[in-house]
Formats: sequence, C-alpha cells, structure tokens
Amino acid sequence: MTPQECYVGIDVSKKHLDIAVRPGDEHWTVANDEDGIDELVTRLRSIGPRLVVLEATGGIELAATGRLAGAGLLVAVVNPRQVRDFARAIGKLAKTDRLDAQVIARFAEVVQPTPRPMRDAEAQALSALLSRRRQLVGMLTQEKNRLHAAQPSVQHDIRGHIVYMEKRLAKLDDDLGSTLRKSPMWRERDDLLRGVPGVGQVLSVTLLAEVPELGKLNRKQIAALVGVAPLNRDSGLLRGRRTVWGGRARVRATLYMATLTATRYNPVIRVFYKRLCASGKAKKLALTACMRKLLTILNSMFRHHTAWQPDYALNA
Repeated sequence: MTPQECYVGIDVSKKHLDIAVRPGDEHWTVANDEDGIDELVTRLRSIGPRLVVLEATGGIELAATGRLAGAGLLVAVVNPRQVRDFARAIGKLAKTDRLDAQVIARFAEVVQPTPRPMRDAEAQALSALLSRRRQLVGMLTQEKNRLHAAQPSVQHDIRGHIVYMEKRLAKLDDDLGSTLRKSPMWRERDDLLRGVPGVGQVLSVTLLAEVPELGKLNRKQIAALVGVAPLNRDSGLLRGRRTVWGGRARVRATLYMATLTATRYNPVIRVFYKRLCASGKAKKLALTACMRKLLTILNSMFRHHTAWQPDYALNA
C-alpha cells in the first residue's frame, strides 16, 4: 500500500497492542513493551501508513506513541469518546480488542484527525508530577471530609495522615518548581505565563505539560482544544443554548480556578467579567467567557513571544 491509502488503528492495553490496517483486514498483536514496540515500529515503517491513530488511555499509550512519532510516522492521539461515538454511528456495538483496533483504523480513514506535536520527555515527566499532585489533592480532600464524620478513636490517625499528605504535597510543589527551573526553555515559558495576573504555578505547569499546542494554534482552535469554545445546539427552527464540552477536562478545570482569581486581580479579565455581568450575562456564562479570554491571551503571548501587557492583552 502507498502512504496515501493506508491508515492504522491501535488499541492499547497494559499488556498488548492490537493493530489494524485500513483498507483491508490486516491485523496483528504485539506486547506493549520495548520488544513489542520495536516490532511494531519496524512493521509500520515497511507499510508506510498515512496516519496512525491511538486512543488516549491515561498514559499507557505514551511509550508506543513516542516511539512511533520518533520514527517519523504521523501519529494522532484521540479522545476515546470520539471513537465510541463513531463506533455507534456505524453500528459497531460489539467490543473486543481486535474489533476496537478495526474501529480506530476506520475512524482514522474516515475522520483523519490532525496529528498533534508529541510532548518531549521533560513534558511527560512534568505531566506525571502534575497527575500525582492531582491525586494527592483528591486524597487530601477525602481525608478532610472523613475527619468531620469520624469517630474520636480514629480522628488522630486521620489527622496524622492529613499532615503527612500536606507535607508530600508541599514537596511535590517544590519538585514541580525545580523541574521547571532546570531547563532554560521551560523557565522562560514559565516566567512568561506567571507574569500574567491570576496565573500561578499550577496553571503554568498544566499548560506547559499538557497543552504543547499553546501558541501554535489560532484562538478558535486553542479554545476548542481545551474545551471552552461555545458549540451550537441548533436543529431546524430550534435555537438551543450554546454550551462548552469536550476538550481537555483537566486543563479546563485548572483554567477555571485560575480564572476565578483573575476576575479579582487581573485588570483585563476583571473589567471584562464585570462588563459581561452588567450586560445581563449569568455569572457562570461570564466566567466561561473569561476562561476563553484568558486562554486566548496566553496563546497570543506564546505565539508572539510577548510578555504580559494590559494594552496588548485587550487586543489579544
């Protein structure tokens, strides 16, 4: 097959990679380890696919994706929900690893998702620290909630665990900061982001680690990527309320918290938020618009390598 007519779908699990090729019914399985991925890269190089598509699986796909991209193959990592919706649309309701690989390959052939730049090793390490921080914050919240309803006999143990996790969280924040400062490039980008009122370490690290496209897409594309672009819900004469959904939920959640701060301390976002509320916008809708505005400003700053300036941000 020529690169113009060949598409590959890979279903990822902890132990195996199931591979399907479209058009045709070629299928094989390799182990999800160094030897298996080596075999996969060698075989796909001989096939010369136009596009290789994998689902995002919480990091299990990173080893294979990095090796494939490093071998010069075009790779797209897509949201599993997109593939599930596509499978239902074409009537593929049965589910096995082999069938999933075939559906992903067909999705690649029909939809042809755009390959995204791969995060480098430093970004992946930063993302791992960030994921661990989210886990610790979640566990800390759970323990604090348990403390209120706990019997006196276990309260001491819970308080001790809370103190321990708070220390671990502080250490992890130090690790995140030191990881950023080790690389001149990361340090420059972190300084650029944190120069914006309302942007703290958590949002800066999240954007650097999980949005490598920042500064490389236009304002509409970056908003859609993160999931803060309003989507129409119209049909016939019905004109539904536009809503935001999809995108990168973890990035969006962090952006939300930063925007709450920005509505108080960032002069551009504060004025924008008050103007929307004064015009009758619901506070939640106004805050979503501010999230999009803040993301657009940061994207423009990255694209033009421009430090925070209120006058510049007004036109971003």
